[in-house]
Amino acid sequence: MEQKIKTLQTYYAAALADSTLRYGKAGILDEVTAEKRAEQMAGGAVLAERFGVKEPQDAFLKTAEMYGCADWVCENMDGGFTATATRCMLCAIARKMGGQFSPCQVHCLSPMEAMVKGVTPNTEFAVESTLWDSDKCKVRVSVKKGMEE
Repeated sequence: MEQKIKTLQTYYAAALADSTLRYGKAGILDEVTAEKRAEQMAGGAVLAERFGVKEPQDAFLKTAEMYGCADWVCENMDGGFTATATRCMLCAIARKMGGQFSPCQVHCLSPMEAMVKGVTPNTEFAVESTLWDSDKCKVRVSVKKGMEE
């Protein structure tokens, strides 16, 4: 059963990478990314509920568990946490398909931001780097100043 799950995870990541490549070649990746982000942000609480996300860190850890794609590790800091990944199957497959277009925002970061803000609306979600253009993906999540609960 474990091998079947890993195979499905790989096929899913490949399908996402393929869609990114096709959107990019058609010149609509930025438009699709913006539309999907708006939809995800509007439905962030529902998306979080579907994934069982109860705390902001869960958005990273539960997607890592579900998709087996990135190796997210969360570390607490004053006022929030940082989430870091040093491996991502989606980025690796997208690079093997030609490496022209980053899948990070459209298929990974926007949905996670939506879930984070779906459970804790008063947060800042700052992408510091991605594996597409760096040696790690790093996101800082913190409570917005003046909006602490």
